[in-house]
Amino acid sequence: MDIAAQFGDNLVRARRSADMSQDELSVRASVHRTEISQLERGLRIARIDTLVKISGSLEVNPSDLLVGIVWSPGDVRRGQFREQGDG
Repeated sequence: MDIAAQFGDNLVRARRSADMSQDELSVRASVHRTEISQLERGLRIARIDTLVKISGSLEVNPSDLLVGIVWSPGDVRRGQFREQGDG
């Protein structure tokens, strides 16, 4: 899964639903318009403060911009003691 692309799709959907241009969103969120464009195109991953500014400006929950992005922890290998010299 491409996290940046999924976030970008979610951002475009939320911005259009709010009937807002990239310029208007950038002013409201205090984020440069080129960053909004890069986020929407999946060229950049949002920092947490940017996520909060954008979601607040769009009046959506931050989780709405994270829909479809999940994390599955990897397997954990258990350590073990062994005698010195066993490699």
